[in-house]
Amino acid sequence: MEPPNLYPVKLYVYDLSKGLARRLSPIMLGKQLEGIWHTSIVVHKDEFFFGSGGISSCPPGGTLLGPPDTVVDVGSTEVTEEIFLEYLSSLGESLFRGEAYNLFEHNCNTFSNEVAQFLTGRKIPSYITDLPSEVLSTAQTAPTTEVSSAPDGVSALGRSLWAITQLSSLKGPKLPKGI
Repeated sequence: MEPPNLYPVKLYVYDLSKGLARRLSPIMLGKQLEGIWHTSIVVHKDEFFFGSGGISSCPPGGTLLGPPDTVVDVGSTEVTEEIFLEYLSSLGESLFRGEAYNLFEHNCNTFSNEVAQFLTGRKIPSYITDLPSEVLSTAQTAPTTEVSSAPDGVSALGRSLWAITQLSSLKGPKLPKGI
């Protein structure tokens, strides 16, 4: 049994493509992708995530994505809820403001990785953090399909994934002011 001053930290992993990436990536990219990952951190009885609206929280599994596809045990932390919320508030005013969101370079997975390291000293799995560079590395070799506001130079699958991952911009409840 864990001492009362240790709190479990979980990584919730969602496949935004709902299996499409696994089926279509070999055709469109010439390489297998298992999914298009959205992640969040669950600690202190809440789920915390980052999107174009900034840092948000909800009850675990309470996003519009429903229950996670996978739950990864990141470890435990001694960081109290009060200190954690202060830390998140600081991140929300600096590194993780909504306007700082970038699908390929500064996204929900960047946030989850940062928070996991703060809480436990551990990173999230590399198959998640390496996905954007894998998709972008195919930009020059895959055929292109126009999706209007997707970043320039991104492959057809990359553009499709960009459209799918706009789900990340769905806003959840903001963190309460003053924490």
